[in-house]
Amino acid sequence: MALLEVRGLKKIYRTRFGGQAVEALRNVSFSVDEGEYVAIMGESGSGKTTLLNILASLDTPTAGTVLLDGKDFSGIPEAESAVFRRDNLGFVFQEFNLLDTFTLEDNIVLPLVLQGKKWDEMEKRLNPIAKDLGIQQLLRKYPYEVSGGQKQRAAVARALITGPRIILADEPTGALDSRSTDELLRVFGRINLDGQTILMVTHSARAASCASRVLFIRDGEVFHQLYRREGTDEQFYQKIADTLSLLHQGGRA
Repeated sequence: MALLEVRGLKKIYRTRFGGQAVEALRNVSFSVDEGEYVAIMGESGSGKTTLLNILASLDTPTAGTVLLDGKDFSGIPEAESAVFRRDNLGFVFQEFNLLDTFTLEDNIVLPLVLQGKKWDEMEKRLNPIAKDLGIQQLLRKYPYEVSGGQKQRAAVARALITGPRIILADEPTGALDSRSTDELLRVFGRINLDGQTILMVTHSARAASCASRVLFIRDGEVFHQLYRREGTDEQFYQKIADTLSLLHQGGRA
């Protein structure tokens, strides 16, 4: 059974006072297996951000279901959604979302503080993750004292520390330079090899080419998907770029 299943997802937004309806998603269906690394691509307004918000339980669908381990969480009550996100999902954002008044260490362990964990447990989880991500010497620094790439690695550590079933990454390389982007993508590749499931929304063909599968969204629907299978990163990148060209031209894959 797939770890994540999306079935017939639809999202309709209505303008104020119930006027014009905007269909952001229409009949979106796909699944993600445990340990998969999936990228979602599409032009601005294609529906990919709406999809990510629903997968993050930040929004509810108009119709359809989202199942994690076979359990439907698409209609989870608001009072329970924060606990669900904290216990099952890890988030990596474009703008890092670190608290400037907290050290990197405090930012990383914050989800465990919210879970009521004791410091011994926090430290036991923190040290190997920080070492693996190369930020062990930076833990006492504040976000404004480190580079963008280091901030993003701290954000990845924060996402990993709860042992999430899935990491949801929203344009994680968007605010990084090319060197920091390469470093982050290597981190994602490494944690995926260790078994971490990753679902990443990105505009970057370079970032998407590191995934094992790419879903393309157009006009609120899954337009096409590509699997890495055989071949080099460069060959997969070229296939992604060719599909993006078709998306821009309104053609069929």
